[in-house]
Amino acid sequence: MSPEKMVMMANQIATFFASQPGDHGAEDVAAHINDFWEPRMRSQLIAFIEAGGEGLHPLVVQSLGHIRAPAAQD
Repeated sequence: MSPEKMVMMANQIATFFASQPGDHGAEDVAAHINDFWEPRMRSQLIAFIEAGGEGLHPLVVQSLGHIRAPAAQD
């Protein structure tokens, strides 16, 4: 997926959870990504955040520690 599309999708998720009450938005963003994004998409997002995460909503960046990295493939 293009980085632009990935950023747009992740930011839409973060914008929704930022509007919800409570202070667990990063965990909610990660839970949604873990539940609905396929492993390749999660890997791409993790790498993008680790490379600086330019353009990502702060909640997406904060969610990094909660996103399940896919198991390594042999």
